[in-house]
Amino acid sequence: MSVATNDRLIDVLRDRLGLVGTKQACRFGECGACTVLIKGKPVQACVVLAVTVRGDVQTVEGLTNADRMLKEGFADEGGFQCGFCTPGQLMQAVSVINLASPQEIEDENWLRRQMSGNVCRCTGYSGIIRAIRAQMTS
Repeated sequence: MSVATNDRLIDVLRDRLGLVGTKQACRFGECGACTVLIKGKPVQACVVLAVTVRGDVQTVEGLTNADRMLKEGFADEGGFQCGFCTPGQLMQAVSVINLASPQEIEDENWLRRQMSGNVCRCTGYSGIIRAIRAQMTS
């Protein structure tokens, strides 16, 4: 598939590949709803030009059975309400879990800073934090 030099990653994912789990909200990289992982690192797909991407892109559709516990934790702990930010929250959380030590996850302030680029207007983040911690202890 060819992409134009001005195609944003989010447009390619949603419009050309049909991966609509990645949500578009602010269009300026401010809210985190469109967070995907490139080479395991979180990026906002709305501000990335598709032609600059090198390496695998993981979207919420690509979460594995190993990530199932995290998704269930979000449900069990009240980590989402309207669900709009959930895909971006999940992708950011996967990155945090993959890179963090158990000691870092125990530091609530550290964990909140790691998740701060993903805006949620519904939950107050407490359920999200509990879900991430539950994943780390399972």
